Amino acid sequence: MAEVLSDELSGDPLVRGYSTMTDQEAADDLNTEYRSRNRTSMSGDEIAQQAVPAAFDALDDGAANNTADVKSHWLALCGRSSIDPFATANVQLVISIFGAGSQTVINLNTARVEAISRAIELGLGVVKSRDVGYARN
Repeated sequence: MAEVLSDELSGDPLVRGYSTMTDQEAADDLNTEYRSRNRTSMSGDEIAQQAVPAAFDALDDGAANNTADVKSHWLALCGRSSIDPFATANVQLVISIFGAGSQTVINLNTARVEAISRAIELGLGVVKSRDVGYARN
């Protein structure tokens, strides 16, 4: 941890201004969630929560392409414990069910990206002011 943190503070690759910050300010900055990354997994419940209720209800309205079978495909996807939200088959399934421009697809595109801190991005966990002080010395 100390070497990675020391390199981050001295190199300041994102130009955060660590050299002008106190140890506490640097720790606070490192722990602030201003970065993002793609999630590698989501639960079925997390996926299900992104569906627009009216769109889900419309899946079995009897229209030729909105059968109860389509609804069962959605429920089967959401019943899985772990889902890769970027896997092509999963993405295409959701698009085929709800439509590419649907609010459900937009919601899922947002949910599959998470906000993280620079410390998490570097694999440091939560950084404390004493960690910063130690890394600087």
